[in-house]
Amino acid sequence: GENVAGGKLKEADLLHWDSPNTDATNETGFAALPGGYRMSNGIFTGLNGYGKWWTATPVNENDAWFRYMGFDFGNVKRSIFDKNFGCSVRCVKDL
Repeated sequence: GENVAGGKLKEADLLHWDSPNTDATNETGFAALPGGYRMSNGIFTGLNGYGKWWTATPVNENDAWFRYMGFDFGNVKRSIFDKNFGCSVRCVKDL
């Protein structure tokens, strides 16, 4: 579930993630990286600390859901961003 998924998805070292990269094992092979995000004013922030990815689920015309992981926690969190923000996108092939 969400409480342990972050660690199982995150790259399991400190090459890209800030320390301590809590619970990171990359058991899934997804190797999530902390690309940070772009704020609505165009400034980029969070590199090496947070990975934020858009989901395919809109909330309304202006907002969408995103998932995120951080260097200092091992779960996956969900929240809403205005679509003027920028998150990463990761394409995963269905097998």
